[in-house]
Amino acid sequence: MSNEAGGGVPHLRRTLKLSDLIFYGIVLIQPIAPVPLYGVAQKLSDGHFVLIILIAGLAMLITAVSYGRMAALYPTAGSAYTYVGKGLNPHLGFLAGWAMILDYLLQPLINTVWISTALHERAAYFHIPQLHFIVWALIITGVMTGLNLGGVKASANANKFLLAGMSVVVVLFFVMAIRFLYAGQGWSGLFSMQPIYDPKTFDSHKILMATSFAALTYIGFDGVTTLAEDVENPKRNVLLAVVLTCVFAAVFSGLEAYLGARVWPDWRSFPNLETAFMDICARAGGLILSWSMALVLIVAAFGGGLTGTLGAARLLFGMGRDGVLPKKFFGQLTPGTGTPTNNILLIGGISFIGSVMLNYIGSAYEHAGELLNFGAFLAFAGVNFACFWQFSVRRQQGAPINFVRDALLPLAGFLFCGLIWVNLNIIAKTVGGIWFVIGLVYVGFKTNWFRSAPVMIDFKES
Repeated sequence: MSNEAGGGVPHLRRTLKLSDLIFYGIVLIQPIAPVPLYGVAQKLSDGHFVLIILIAGLAMLITAVSYGRMAALYPTAGSAYTYVGKGLNPHLGFLAGWAMILDYLLQPLINTVWISTALHERAAYFHIPQLHFIVWALIITGVMTGLNLGGVKASANANKFLLAGMSVVVVLFFVMAIRFLYAGQGWSGLFSMQPIYDPKTFDSHKILMATSFAALTYIGFDGVTTLAEDVENPKRNVLLAVVLTCVFAAVFSGLEAYLGARVWPDWRSFPNLETAFMDICARAGGLILSWSMALVLIVAAFGGGLTGTLGAARLLFGMGRDGVLPKKFFGQLTPGTGTPTNNILLIGGISFIGSVMLNYIGSAYEHAGELLNFGAFLAFAGVNFACFWQFSVRRQQGAPINFVRDALLPLAGFLFCGLIWVNLNIIAKTVGGIWFVIGLVYVGFKTNWFRSAPVMIDFKES
């Protein structure tokens, strides 16, 4: 913080550079983002994971441009909630925020599902006792909840070390996979169109449906915009950072998926879909590479679940404190520790019950991912339309309009994200639809049926 000369008005110093934003975006997305998705995505797309990563990447790239332009206008925390609320309508902004809240609640759940599935299905691989999925889910959510109740949270330095570890393992996989393919087939083993387009299995309807799942690879890129207040030259650097973060994710993820498909072409023969990439690593680089990837995945998932639980609990606390949610339950802190105990316990319960229910239905990780995308793609579509409305319809009188940049691109992003959202599976649309209707009725009730502005949601708490 500093004071303006003569005015004594405190303001944030803009100290973050473009490279800082890009690094932060990579931390949010993670270099191993496509790894836990691999087996399920290959099944959903009939072996076209690389293609659906690239298709989802196009939608995210257009959306990133909209996020960057809106962040330059409204450099405050809140992301989609702020941009839709100020660019379109406060009530629509609240609904975008409500959709974002669902993602906050689901982040610990999806991590719980993956860890529990991996430990249950691969007990012998990890040399641990064979326990039922429900037992593992109870252990994982119990540990996450207990650590957060005790005030333990991940630090920025831990994230940096974890990112370094992920990067080393991924680069090692690249080297080992290339060496494996070259040793077996020469240079011809490295190059093939089959992972991108296989006429024997290509199905446009399946590709479109699977793209919604592949979009999980990019979830988190929008977090870069929350640092807009602290960035040098935000109008330029925020836009560049979100775009370059998406480009990094598309290139890195595409390479991982491509090499994985070349090392193990027959995706139907995986022993377990959720942990398929471990088998690929074992084939390309032996047990050392496989164990290294497994360790990084489990640590990353546990760290994501731990910080996700705390972030969601703090967000609910802020909403309770400000009267958005009932203060008696959500707005309370435990004396001494200062932790939002009620909220942490609630998130832990949702993670456990949700993971058990999804596992009972089957394909738990797939359904958790699709449900996460319900809120994400509603928010993405909203930001794209808000960008169109802000720069094409509400632009200042006399301001020039660039048809491609101000209208065509954001509208294309809106339609693209909407198309992916429409193709989510029925479970995601049912559960997400119920959540959205609850939010619609709630904001209507709180605003005298949309006659007054809704109470603001403080996303800085998360």
